[in-house]
Parts: sequence; C-alpha cells; structure tokens
Amino acid sequence: MQGALAPVLLRADAEGVATLTLNRPAARNGLSVALLDALSAALAEIAGDPEVRCVVIAAAGPVFCAGHDLKEITAAFGQPDGGRAVFTDLMRRCAGVMRAMPALPQPVIASVGGLATAAGCQLVAACDLVVASEAARFQTPGVDIGLFCSTPAVALSRAVGRKSAMEMLLTGDAVDAEEARRIGLVNRVVPADRLSDEVQALAARIASRSALAVSLGKRAFHAQHGLPLEDAYEIAAATMVENLLAEDAAEGIGAFLGKRAPQWRHR
Repeated sequence: MQGALAPVLLRADAEGVATLTLNRPAARNGLSVALLDALSAALAEIAGDPEVRCVVIAAAGPVFCAGHDLKEITAAFGQPDGGRAVFTDLMRRCAGVMRAMPALPQPVIASVGGLATAAGCQLVAACDLVVASEAARFQTPGVDIGLFCSTPAVALSRAVGRKSAMEMLLTGDAVDAEEARRIGLVNRVVPADRLSDEVQALAARIASRSALAVSLGKRAFHAQHGLPLEDAYEIAAATMVENLLAEDAAEGIGAFLGKRAPQWRHR
C-alpha cells in the first residue's frame, strides 16, 4: 500500500521470524520522527513476544535508508532556537532505536538491497548480522553537506575497524557490498534476486535454536564487548553457568549424546 495513509513501517511474522520493513520508498526510507517512533514501538513489542526468535530489518523500494529526513530537519531551522530542541529530541529518538536493537533478546538481521547512508548506515551497523545484495552501498556522507556523521560513527566504529570507520566518515565515499564485507560491516553478499531467500534462510536457522540460549548469548556478547579481559570473562562465565542451569541446556546435551533432534522449550 502506498500513499499518505500507508504505514511507515510494516511487520510480518512467520515461523518465529518478525520482518520489519521500512515503508517510505518515495522518501528513500528516511528516518522521520514517525518512522523512528514506529521502529521503537515495534522493537519494544517484539522484545516481550516469546513467539519471535529472530528479527529482520528490510526496506521497500531501491534504497534501504537514506538517513534522517532532511526535510524535517530543514523545517526546524526556522524555530526561535534555530532547531536545537527539535534536533535534541530527534537524536534522542534515533539513539533509542539504535540502543534497542543490541538490547533486544532476539538477534536482528539487516537485509540490505540498496543504498544505506548516514543514519541508514548506522541502522545497518547496529544490527547483529547483515546480509547485502551485490547492489548494496554503504556511506556516511555527512561531511559533504557540512554535517559530520557523529551519531552514525558510534555504531559504525563498533562494527568495523577504527581506520575503516574514520575513512568512511572523513571522505563520505560510498563503500560497495564486497568492501563492506571485507571491513566487517556485512556478513554475506548475495545476488540481488537471492537476497530475500538468503535472509529468510539465515533467520530460520537462528529461529530453530533455543531462544533462551540465543538471548543469553547475545546479551553476554554485547555486555562483554570492549571490557578488560578479566571483566569480560566474569560476564561470560556467569552467563555460561546461567545457561547450563536452563532446561534447554540439559535437553540439548541429552539430545546430542542420544543422537536425536532436541526439543526446545525455550527456558
């Protein structure tokens, strides 16, 4: 559905996978306030949904996401404070979405078929996994318009090496899918006509695992990342103990030893 009444975000659930589709193709799927709020609400709902075991972020149209909606930003320049209050609120909303994805119990996969720029590249970098088509491009071009991509830099610098992140941020140059894979922003590059199938197959594989084990592991991975070695192992060890005491661990180990398929209870 297109037009003014079309929802800015679509959700479809199937076999434990929730697919969220950015649905502003005419606006290059820019992250308007409405779209950010819709993403925030959807992620909050999914976080408490035991039926969802994996999440896919996709996009309608040829552009994955062109970043913030510059028309909304331009409209705020005329405010008495020059837009400070509007921009502060916008960055708060955006950061909330970007923080929500790594905090989500379920893994999040970005399905990128086209251009992802600025905050759109940030959205990709904030996902746990990224599958891109051969046509995908990634860019943080804020410097081209006098606006350094400082907030996209947070997620980007955690997904790729410091030098690669700085080069993207300082030059604003687009990175193709293969280069994005080489520097660690993308996990897999696939033909454009295979993107949806490859993403769904990966999501289904993740969804077939114990939801409890996956959520515990994801939480520990993000919690220990960047910490000193001793602190990281404390978090990881505590998580392993918690996981070993769960029903699914006993079931999984028993199934392995008994050479049978496990029957997960997700607890």
